[in-house]
Amino acid sequence: VQLQASGGGSVQSGGSLRLSCAASGLISSSYAMGWFRQAPGKEREFAAAINWNGASTNYADSVKGRFTISRDGARNTVHLQMTSLKPEDTAVYYCAADRSFRAVLTDDGMDYWGKGTLVTVSS
Repeated sequence: VQLQASGGGSVQSGGSLRLSCAASGLISSSYAMGWFRQAPGKEREFAAAINWNGASTNYADSVKGRFTISRDGARNTVHLQMTSLKPEDTAVYYCAADRSFRAVLTDDGMDYWGKGTLVTVSS
């Protein structure tokens, strides 16, 4: 099983980026998916989650209204559209998968993690 995150980069404050997480070796539609982030010197934190069929999403208060998580079942891919980016969004972003939506929401023992992709937002 592999989760491959991509789409990170450097943008100015107010800019946008779209992260993608491609899943291989599992049927992603059977899993809830989430995006987490870890800023330099800080602990990992939850950013966004989507349930197995895309009917339910959840966001951290810090990104609500600016980030949108979505999934493309045909391509086994989950996206995170990030707009109105702020310097405090600078972090390594990780995608994760778990059969339990609740586990993704609480960052409680994810089944699978991908390697991160770096997002840098300059002021």
